[in-house]
Amino acid sequence: MKKKFLFSILIILFLTNNCGFKIVKKSEIYNFDINEIITSGDNRINFKIKNNLIFNSNNSEKKLVDIYLETKKSKEVKEKNINNEITKYQIIITSTIKVKELISGNVISFTIEKTGDYSVASQYSQTLTKEKKLIDDLTNDVTEDILLQIALKLDDL
Repeated sequence: MKKKFLFSILIILFLTNNCGFKIVKKSEIYNFDINEIITSGDNRINFKIKNNLIFNSNNSEKKLVDIYLETKKSKEVKEKNINNEITKYQIIITSTIKVKELISGNVISFTIEKTGDYSVASQYSQTLTKEKKLIDDLTNDVTEDILLQIALKLDDL
């Protein structure tokens, strides 16, 4: 009985230790360098996206790209209460991206849309803080999706 129990524990340990899982570094995925970023639309969001893209690009690779970024932000009322007072807002960030690889001249274009909502606080300053936090979170999500899409589509070419 003890031998079977010991043997089964040994097999479980052996299988879980040698599963082959390897953490991938982001610097290995993003194997391109950004030559120029041209933006239009919402300036504040574009500034944050542009800084994150430049920070995450890899300067040692041979793939040089130009990025054309158009970003739109819309704020809509999501919920109202019985007294017709607004209780929740929804923010939608839509980015249209064109990526041109300089060496081969290939052009990739795609659109990313992120939505989020926040509730209205009792004080206006708290509501603005919630809105800015949501915009920052959505901007970071858009940036990660842009980097991932560029990396995947450039590897396909």
